[in-house]
Amino acid sequence: MKNAIELRGISKEFLLSHSGAASMKTALLWWKKRRLEHLRVLDDLDLEIPKGQCAAIIGRNGAGKSTMLSLISRIYKPTSGEIKLSGRIAPLLELGAGFHPDLTGLENIVFNAMILGLTRKQANERIDKIVDFSELHKHIDAPVRSYSSGMQARLGFAIAAHVDAEILIVDEVLAVGDHAFEKKCYDHIDEFKKGGGTILFVSHQMDAISRTADRCLWLEGGKIKMDGDPDQVIAEYLAAEPVQIDAQTEPGETESPDS
Repeated sequence: MKNAIELRGISKEFLLSHSGAASMKTALLWWKKRRLEHLRVLDDLDLEIPKGQCAAIIGRNGAGKSTMLSLISRIYKPTSGEIKLSGRIAPLLELGAGFHPDLTGLENIVFNAMILGLTRKQANERIDKIVDFSELHKHIDAPVRSYSSGMQARLGFAIAAHVDAEILIVDEVLAVGDHAFEKKCYDHIDEFKKGGGTILFVSHQMDAISRTADRCLWLEGGKIKMDGDPDQVIAEYLAAEPVQIDAQTEPGETESPDS
């Protein structure tokens, strides 16, 4: 079976600054006294996701889950290693990412659909279906800055669901939707799987992983600690991580020049 996603020797470092400078002027004056730290988020990672597989990623906050998805989605570049993708990708990551807050929902549909690979003609032809899926008919002509996080999730998923993607990348965004819309999204994921689509998603909802995923990856310290049957991996993870949520988050810091 051909792979949809391949990661070979992937590492990712971020450059953290501890200068404490509160302004650009102070930063320039104290440039020589700055303290820099290389934070390695992913460490020599190898991964293969076959076409048609639905794989979930679990792990504590800061384990590197979102960074991995951002690398696969071409938002970040790896510090080292190689990523190969086979098929059009539709990333559904941070809420509102790719949305222009001053554009209406309708305008953002066309804008984002084109970013994801559709022509303007194709995007315009799918507007009605996207609006129907999102159920945002009353708000579609309002600027996106007026949308709640749940409304942004609806619009983002609706766009991703209608761009003929072969790979769907999802980072926890479905957790903000209401129950009815969440069910609608998972129903679409089921249909996407039946059609041979590949899915890679991050979630802290273990029941959703058990229901949806064919495979589960436990990421810890930038490495894959366990990879296998979702129920088995979840059981080991919960036994090792008893009801705790780490406050550490993954960085959005300035990248090192060689990243």
